[in-house]
Amino acid sequence: MTNQGWAGTTYGNEWMHRWLIRLLRHIDVRILYVFTAVFIIPVCLLLNPSRGIAYRYFRRHIGCGRLKAAWKTYVGHCLFGTTVIDKFAMYAGKHFHMEVEGYESFSSLAAAKEGFVMLSSHIGNYEIAGYTLTSKEKRLNALVYAGEKASVMQNRSKMFEGRNTRMIAIRPDMSHLFEIDLALQGGEIVSMPADRIVGSQKCIELDFLAGKAKFPLGPFAVATGRSLDVLAVSVMKVSSRGYKIYVTPLPYDKEASRQQQIRQLAEAYVAELERRVMQYPTQWYNYFEFWTAKK
Repeated sequence: MTNQGWAGTTYGNEWMHRWLIRLLRHIDVRILYVFTAVFIIPVCLLLNPSRGIAYRYFRRHIGCGRLKAAWKTYVGHCLFGTTVIDKFAMYAGKHFHMEVEGYESFSSLAAAKEGFVMLSSHIGNYEIAGYTLTSKEKRLNALVYAGEKASVMQNRSKMFEGRNTRMIAIRPDMSHLFEIDLALQGGEIVSMPADRIVGSQKCIELDFLAGKAKFPLGPFAVATGRSLDVLAVSVMKVSSRGYKIYVTPLPYDKEASRQQQIRQLAEAYVAELERRVMQYPTQWYNYFEFWTAKK
């Protein structure tokens, strides 16, 4: 994570990831939480530009005073550390309590004939949703960054086994769009991030948290291209061993022009994202210059 952009991969090499998984098979995750908060995060805050980026986020977009913004910068980084630990804890076979708000919206669409789209963001720990919010009726196709570490991709594949879920890698040549279209044509579910511009640089600029920010056009264009139903899904950490999954339908006028549909859907998504960020401000994990300007 830098002030120039998004690195896109999980920190560490394959050896470190294997070591962490083996360790988590034998110890309580809370031990690593404490170790990370006391020894790792302070060093990261001293060396990493994410410190200033997070501080400006709390000051300019959440409205915190100086001391509160500084404290929340530390807390936010600690929480980010716990989500990374939790991800590897699940690879190690550990389980977390999951509460789902709005599950009926997901289950009704999963039972219907048509495919649908789930939009996510880099708040909370969305990856865990792919291991929890699944359907026997429809295959879930999760878009992932093609440049992610091989060890992470291998562990994800193991976690998806038996869950009627597969990964679609986002590639520079945009070939993933054909896989997405085939999945939706077949009445399946496609899950994709809608808060980071990866691959295609086409974007839409919207008001978001006291500023202007650019969001990728692709997820909204994909959904409206087939007039599909869309859900926003956020997975927020609520305790050391618990998460709450929020499933929210995103309305838009399917009879409007294509451009109007895209804007309506994008605005509905951003409004829902803003609600969740204000509810859990320390679980915003876009540690790069996200906003283009203040309002």
